[in-house]
Amino acid sequence: MAKKSVTALAEERAERLAREMGYEFVDAELTKEHGAAFLRIFVDKEGGMSLDDCSAFHHAVMPLLEDLEYDYLEISSPGVDRPLKRPRDFEKAKGETVEVKLYRAQEGGKVFVGELVGLEGDEVVLRTPEGERRFAKKACAYVKPVIEYEDFEEEEKP
Repeated sequence: MAKKSVTALAEERAERLAREMGYEFVDAELTKEHGAAFLRIFVDKEGGMSLDDCSAFHHAVMPLLEDLEYDYLEISSPGVDRPLKRPRDFEKAKGETVEVKLYRAQEGGKVFVGELVGLEGDEVVLRTPEGERRFAKKACAYVKPVIEYEDFEEEEKP
């Protein structure tokens, strides 16, 4: 039987705990920075995570991860521009404007922006001004929502 990675074990444990606490497990990643291993777990909830929510999850998940090899544990909310990774992420983002960045250029570009039609099989489908585009999910470095900020003028003070 193959040994599971630190990330896979952390995902399993954190996902189960997140469900129990009423949160949505988003992702887990293990990265090396400045010679240290950072285990980052991203959780979310309707209306967003507060600092108290992140702290509560941190304290609850620590004992579940103590047998894993990492130096620092970080719990975070993924933010509004979080990359879409799981099928449910793509389902929730249907109809939104997204940016797809590819590992290698296709049709003269590496970055494409359009309306997310969805995840069909193993393909990310976009509606762009040039027509429908399909990209193998494994060819995508990331797919994330495009955040558009509205310009506003500051009201003049009397």
